Amino acid sequence: MRMLNKSLFALMVVVLLAPVAGRGQTTAYTKYVNTFVGTAPLTDPKILGYELPKGWRSWAGLTFPGSSLPNAMVQLSPMTEYRSGAGYEYEDSVILAFTHTNKGHWNLCNIPVLPLSNPGAAFGSRFSHKKESASPGFYQVYLDDYQVNVSLTSTLRAGYHKYEYKNNSDRQILFDLAKANSRVSTWKIEQAGTHAVQGFQGGENVYFYATLNTPIKNLDKKDEGTSSGFAVVHLADGGNSPVELKIGLSFVSMENARENLAREIGSKTFDVVRKEANQAWESLLSSIQVKGGTGKQREMFYSCLYRSFLWPALRSDVNGQFTDAKKGVVKADFNYYTEPSLWDTYRNKDVLLGLVTPKTTLDVIKSMKDVGDKTGFIPTFFHGDHGASSIAGAYLRGIDDFDVKGTYQILLRNANVPGRARPFIAEYIEKGYISDPDIADPKVETKAKAGVSKTLEYSYDDYSVAQIAKKLGDTANYRILMARSKNYKNMFDPATRFMRGRLDDGSWIKNFNPEFPYYEYMYREANAWQVSFFAPHDMPGLIALYGGPKGFESKLDSFFTKPWNPRYIARNVETMVGQYCQGNQPDHEAPFAYTFIGKPEKTQKILDHIMNNLYGIGDGITLSGMDDAGEMSAWYVFSALGLYTFSATDPQYLVTVPLFDEVKWKTSTGKLLTITKPGAGRALTSIKVNGKENKGYFVPHDLFLNGGKIEISTR
Repeated sequence: MRMLNKSLFALMVVVLLAPVAGRGQTTAYTKYVNTFVGTAPLTDPKILGYELPKGWRSWAGLTFPGSSLPNAMVQLSPMTEYRSGAGYEYEDSVILAFTHTNKGHWNLCNIPVLPLSNPGAAFGSRFSHKKESASPGFYQVYLDDYQVNVSLTSTLRAGYHKYEYKNNSDRQILFDLAKANSRVSTWKIEQAGTHAVQGFQGGENVYFYATLNTPIKNLDKKDEGTSSGFAVVHLADGGNSPVELKIGLSFVSMENARENLAREIGSKTFDVVRKEANQAWESLLSSIQVKGGTGKQREMFYSCLYRSFLWPALRSDVNGQFTDAKKGVVKADFNYYTEPSLWDTYRNKDVLLGLVTPKTTLDVIKSMKDVGDKTGFIPTFFHGDHGASSIAGAYLRGIDDFDVKGTYQILLRNANVPGRARPFIAEYIEKGYISDPDIADPKVETKAKAGVSKTLEYSYDDYSVAQIAKKLGDTANYRILMARSKNYKNMFDPATRFMRGRLDDGSWIKNFNPEFPYYEYMYREANAWQVSFFAPHDMPGLIALYGGPKGFESKLDSFFTKPWNPRYIARNVETMVGQYCQGNQPDHEAPFAYTFIGKPEKTQKILDHIMNNLYGIGDGITLSGMDDAGEMSAWYVFSALGLYTFSATDPQYLVTVPLFDEVKWKTSTGKLLTITKPGAGRALTSIKVNGKENKGYFVPHDLFLNGGKIEISTR
C-alpha cells in the first residue's frame, strides 16, 4: 500500500480548517473537525504488533468522510471499494459512486450514484486528494476522468448533490443499484415525470425519490433487478448551470421518500442546506468547549466528538412511520433508530450520547423496547447483552420518560429465557459459567462458545439489570441478579492468575496459552490477558482474586509491558501496548484499573501514551483500530476530558487528568460543568468538587444535572 503523501495531507488539513459554513462566515468548532480521521490504513508493524499478511488491510478506523447530520438516516459519502468497512479507503485512487447510508461495519452503503461524462466501458473516476475537501455536513471532490466537480450535503433523511460538468453535452448519472456493502437482493428504478426518478434497493430495503433541476432525456436500464445490472439517467443538453440532484430516502416506501425530500429540502438551495448542516454540528460540538492543549489535540478531540454522533441511525420518516422488527409498517410518536452497536458502544459512547443529546437516547431506548415487544427480547449486538447497561445507565442518569417497568420485564426475559438474547444462558444459570470444548490445537478462527467472555459479560449485564430492579423495588430479582453478577469469579484460575476456559465438567481447559488470541474460543476477539481485568462492577472483588493491591498491580504491570508475539495474528486484535490492545474494545477499561489501587499516575501514563501516540498516527488521520460506531472516538473524548465511564451502568465518572487546561461543558439541563487543570503536570494528586476535597476518584452524575466545578491538581 502506498504511504500517504505528507504534502498532500498538509494541503488537505489547510482546506479542512478553512471556514466551512458559507462565504464570509466563520465557525468556532466545526473548523477543528477532520472528517478524514480514520480513513487511512495502519501499516507500521511496530504499532500493529505484527507484519500485515499480503493482501490484508488493517482494521484501523473504517470511517467515512462524507456528509451526515447527527444520527441521521442519510450518510452521503464516496465509495472507493465495495465490501470494505465504510466504503472509502484513503489510499485508493478511484471513486466508484457516492452512497447514502453508512456505519463502518461492512454493511449499508446503499443507493450508489455517480455523475458520468464519456464514461467508457467501466464506471468510476480517478481523483486526487489535492482536489478533495470535507467538513461536517459537506464533502467535495473533483472527478478527473469525468471532469466533474462534485459537492455533497445532506439533511436527516435526504441528500443534495451538485455536479459541475466541464462538458455540458451528454451528461449522465449512474444509479448502480445492484451494488452496496450489504447483499442486494433486487432493485428497481423508474422515471417519475420529466425531472425525477424513484426506486428501491432490496437487502437493506431502501426506497428513494430523486429530483433533478435538469430535464431527463431518457432512463436507460440494463438487467433491472439483477446482480449485474445498472441504470443510467441521460440528461437533456443545453444547460450550463450545475446539475443538482436532491434525493430522499425511506425504509418504508417511495411515497415516504418523496415526502422526506419535500419536507427537509424542498426548494432550499445547496448553500442553505449546507449552512444548516454545519450549524447543526456547530450546536452539538459547542456544548463542550476546551482551552489549552495542542492544535493536534483539539483537532482530534472535536473530530472524535463528531464521530461519536453518527450512530445509531434514524429509521423513521417525517410522518412518524417506520418498518419494525417484524417487517410491519407502524407509526409512533418517537423517532425510531437502529439498535446501538452495543458490544462496542455500551462502554462509553452510549453514555456520551445521553449526556449531550438525551432526547436521542430516550428515542433509542423506546426503539429497543419496540423491538423487544415484537420479538420477545431487547436487541443485543454481536456479543453480550449490553442493552442492559445502556438502558440501566440512561435510567439511573435521569432519562426515564419511557415505559420503565415494561422495558425492565423484557430485560429480565433476556437475562433468564433461552433464546436470541443470551446464548447458553441455561448453562450460565445452572453452573455459574459457560464452558468451552477441549480442542487439541485451537486456531484463531476456531468456533466455540467464547465461554469466558460470555460469563464475564453476562455477570456485568446481570449487575446492570439488578440496578433497575433495585430502583423499582424488586428485591427478589435484585438479590438473584447481584449474586449472579459474581459469576465472573468462576472463570478465574488462581494457579495461572488468568480468566481461563473451563470444560463442561468444571475442570480447566488444558491447552491454554494466555497470549494467543481467539475470535470465539474461550474469548471473544481477545486473549486471556485482555479479558482478565474485566469486572467493572466489582473491582474490589477482582483485586482480591489477585491477592490484593500488590498482586493486582504486578499483574497489571506485566499486562502493559509483556511484549506481544508478532506471530499471533488476529485481524482486529492489533495496536499493542504490551499485551493490551487499544485496537479493539474488550480491554478498554484496563488502563484505568490502577486507580482502584491508589496508583492514578500509572493510569495517566498509559492514557497519555495512547492519546498522544495511537490517535492520528503517522499521517495524522490514522486510528489505532476500528472506530466501531464511535466507541474508539468516545474513548478519546472522555479520556481527553478527564472523565471516564468506567462502569457505564453507574451514574458516576472516574476522574483522570484532562489534556486541556479548562473544559466548559454546557449540560443538557442548561447548567455548566467546568473542569480545570492548572499547571503542566500529568500525575493526579487531588480532586476538588465545588471547592471541597473529593473522597476517592469518582464524581457523581449530579454535576451534569446541577452544574459545578471540578478542580484537578497535578504534579
